[in-house]
Amino acid sequence: MAQELLTTFDDEITSLSLIPASGGLFEVHANEQLLWSRKQEGRFPDITELKQLVRDVIAPDKSLGHSEKKSDKTAQSER
Repeated sequence: MAQELLTTFDDEITSLSLIPASGGLFEVHANEQLLWSRKQEGRFPDITELKQLVRDVIAPDKSLGHSEKKSDKTAQSER
């Protein structure tokens, strides 16, 4: 997941830290904001979900191309 984030946000991410922890801890923070917590969600995110969460904080105008999930409103307007 770290490599996917670095590849997708190569111009936006200046550093990425992996901090070893015990007990299955998995958290993703961006700009001092908690974006994902395995403990809170009860699962790991899929990569598309994680990319969108990160994008919304660090590069809201960036398109994620084919991995972009359409909002319900956009999907309805295309029907």
